[in-house]
Amino acid sequence: MWLQDIRKSEYIIGIVRGTGIFFLILYVFYESFIPALFLFPVWMLYLKDWISDMSVRKEQEFRRQFRDSIQSMASVLKAGYSIENAIRESDKDIAPMYGKDTRIRKEYTTMIHQLDINMPVSDVLEEFAARMEQEDVENFVNVFTAAKKSGGDGITIIRNSIRVISEKIDTENEIQTMLASKKLEFEIMCTVPFIIILYMKLTFGEFLSVLYGNPAGITVMSICLVLYIAAYIFGRKIIRIEV
Repeated sequence: MWLQDIRKSEYIIGIVRGTGIFFLILYVFYESFIPALFLFPVWMLYLKDWISDMSVRKEQEFRRQFRDSIQSMASVLKAGYSIENAIRESDKDIAPMYGKDTRIRKEYTTMIHQLDINMPVSDVLEEFAARMEQEDVENFVNVFTAAKKSGGDGITIIRNSIRVISEKIDTENEIQTMLASKKLEFEIMCTVPFIIILYMKLTFGEFLSVLYGNPAGITVMSICLVLYIAAYIFGRKIIRIEV
C-alpha cells in the first residue's frame, strides 16, 4: 500500500546501504567475496526488512499529515463552512506545510477534483477511505456517514470525531517517540560485534587469522553469523511494537 510513497532516491539509498552492510559481513566473517553466492538471501532479507520499515514510516508520515488536515478542517467547520468547502479550505491551509508530491496533498487534489465535477461529498470521502485503507481515515469517514444519516447536528459530531482521532494520533506519536531511543540502542548493539571484530583484526590480526581461509575457521564464523542473524531477527520482532 505505502510502497508507492517510497521515492526512487530512498530506494537507491536503501540498496546502497544494504550492499555496504553485505560487503562488511563478507569481510568481517570470511575475508572473501566467494560466500556472496551463498549469502545472497541475507542481502534480500535486509532489503525486505528495510522496505517494511519504510512502509511503516510512510504510513506514520501520512497519519501526521492527515491529523493536520482534519484539525484544519475542524477549524473551518467551526467557522460555518460546509463539508465541501471545508475540504477545499483545508487543502489551502496545509499547502505551506506539505508539498504537492506528498500523499495528503495528492489525495486532497483528487477529492477537490471530484467535488468540482459534482460528486457527492459522501462518495468522495468513501473513495478516499477505500484508496487509503487506513484505520484513522476509515473511522473519520464512518463517523461522517453516520452523522449524515442521523440527521442531527452533523457538523458538531464530525468536529468531535476529528478531536478524538487527532488525540489518538498524537498519543501514538508520543509513544513512538519514547520507543525511538530503544530502537537506537538496538541499532547500536547490532554494530558492536562488527566493531569488536574489526578492532581485533587491526590490532591482533594474527590472532584471528586462524578463523579465515580454512574449513574449521569458516565453520566457526558461519555459526557465529547464523547466531547473529537469528538474534537480529528476534530483536527486530521485539522493538516492532504495534501501538
